[in-house]
Amino acid sequence: MAVRESTARWSGALKDGSGTMRLGSGAFEGPYSYPSRFEDGAGTNPEELIGAAHAGCFSMALAAGLGKAGFTPASIATTARVHFGSSGGVVAISRIDLDTEAAVPGIDDAAFQKIAAETKEICPVSKALAGVEITLSARLA
Repeated sequence: MAVRESTARWSGALKDGSGTMRLGSGAFEGPYSYPSRFEDGAGTNPEELIGAAHAGCFSMALAAGLGKAGFTPASIATTARVHFGSSGGVVAISRIDLDTEAAVPGIDDAAFQKIAAETKEICPVSKALAGVEITLSARLA
């Protein structure tokens, strides 16, 4: 079983400190801070990286599900919108909206919707985030 590793370093207090996050593969390293997480400041944030992971995982899982059903997608594009903020004094991810569009020769919309909905449930990142509401909008290109 594969083990993936990423690291984060932080210096300073919450509001005036800063840090970096780095993927173990070295494919990405970026700064993050209070403004990049809670405001519109420059840099990345954990929620943005969760969104990228979820979009990537869902797209690959959808390709697998389509393939298992006998369809080969020409393309799949997924966006994950991670809703993050404070509610009742608790900071949390409240919802993730997956929006995917796929070009899949030979499939009808009903079959595509069924496979996409099943994929949302079995995608490993969706399963890891099971404590968060996940919505799906899926359409054929």
